[in-house]
Amino acid sequence: MFPIRTSVPARNPALVTWILIAVNCAVFLFEIGLDPSDQESFFIRYALIPARYFAPEVHGLPAPSPVDYAPFFTNMFLHGGWLHLIVNMWTLWLFGPAVEDRLGSGRFLIFYLGCGMAASAAHALANATSVVPALGASGAIAGVMGCYLRLFPYARVIVLVPIVFVPLFFELHAVLYVGIWFVTQLLQGTAEIFSPAATGGVAWWAHVGGFIVGFVVGSILRPTLQRTRPYYPDQGVYGFTPHGHR
Repeated sequence: MFPIRTSVPARNPALVTWILIAVNCAVFLFEIGLDPSDQESFFIRYALIPARYFAPEVHGLPAPSPVDYAPFFTNMFLHGGWLHLIVNMWTLWLFGPAVEDRLGSGRFLIFYLGCGMAASAAHALANATSVVPALGASGAIAGVMGCYLRLFPYARVIVLVPIVFVPLFFELHAVLYVGIWFVTQLLQGTAEIFSPAATGGVAWWAHVGGFIVGFVVGSILRPTLQRTRPYYPDQGVYGFTPHGHR
């Protein structure tokens, strides 16, 4: 299932969401402009290598210094290819504006970065001896999806399901679409733990960690009703309030 549209409008421009998309795209263009050896060095320096922190002696790596923890932050702005970048930025563009609108731009930026670092920590803990560089914004975006589910569980998500060469479109509640997505990440991550051949690939536990933090923390950061604007009809679709209720 590939999401193509959501039903919750935003009253204000999603400035932080667009800035995050622009920064990710700019960093990616910088990456692909490097020659292969420089690009490899760039990833080793700024992507997240769990063994650097949990098993450096096993792989002959130096013990990390305080500055070496920067990849827990920097890796969320790196991507491994065009498809990786496009899918992540598309998902952020779909779910980010509504969440930013409800949290406020400043809170949303703190929330996004916090989810990204929590996702990095979850991935590192689950893959403590891995020397495969982990990178991508998907952990932070998973946090945005978790918050979206918490705030708008009954919002509509239109998804594309290709059957052979026939595209089919379905409308699902966010609680169903995002719920299925989360369960898939959880099952895939669990399968990877028990698979001796799993040495890299998708950072399933980064997705799980980011999602859980976003689901729990997002509603805490939401301004109280006394501090936010009152409800207006254009804040909801199909009769749902900004909080996802009728």
